[in-house]
Amino acid sequence: MSSPNTLENVLYEKKGAIAYVTLNRPKVLNALNRRTWEDLRTAFADARDDAAVRGVILTGAGDKAFIAGADINELARVTAIEAEEASSFGQAVLNLIENLGKPVIAAVNGFALGGGCETAMACTLRIAAEHAKFGQPEVALGIIPGGGGTQRLPRLVGKGRALQLILSGATIAAQEAYRIGLVNEVVPAAELMTRSEAILKQIFSNAPLAVKFSLDAVNKGLETSQAEGLSLEASFFGLCAGTDDKKEGTQAFLQKRAPQFQGR
Repeated sequence: MSSPNTLENVLYEKKGAIAYVTLNRPKVLNALNRRTWEDLRTAFADARDDAAVRGVILTGAGDKAFIAGADINELARVTAIEAEEASSFGQAVLNLIENLGKPVIAAVNGFALGGGCETAMACTLRIAAEHAKFGQPEVALGIIPGGGGTQRLPRLVGKGRALQLILSGATIAAQEAYRIGLVNEVVPAAELMTRSEAILKQIFSNAPLAVKFSLDAVNKGLETSQAEGLSLEASFFGLCAGTDDKKEGTQAFLQKRAPQFQGR
């Protein structure tokens, strides 16, 4: 198990309440191999467990790629059994990102293809540079998406659009990704990180537990019926109502002052 200080393919740093996770294999367009998946798991586990970290920005080194997909040299050599295990491992890492309990912004600064698109979809929000490209081109390699693409993409853009992207293997531009709901915003490349930071800081102004429970309610609710989701929502609403932050938030509103949340 690597530690945050021994990461090989990922840069990991913390500035204030934000952790920055940067895929650092620019010569291969930040392609995902096994070591990179392991490094991502280590970095996000640390961000999850560090109470000082309130949000994460995930991006890629260089200006060409967020993550251009799987490392094809590694993929070409795997057996069927190894491929299934690798798929399950990658899915587990993306489940960690999706259910971190803290907002994660994918700052998509170039190609987000295959596993790169899947990684972006596991994040809470996706902010794309104007030159970013998205796609699930796995069928052209004789495989299917293996990092959650067949599951998260339909949930984000609908079944028909997801199937068109998956079955055609087509690559789409950032503005088209925005039009279909795959990304939240498209910004000039020079503004990508500052806009991502601004969104996180706006989230940070709110009650930490309310943010966490909102994430939990949406993520868990999507996996259930609407009736079950509403029951989950009521439970989380009740949990929030018992917190010191709820007392502070309501009192601050009534007293017409800014709240001072403590995450309790």
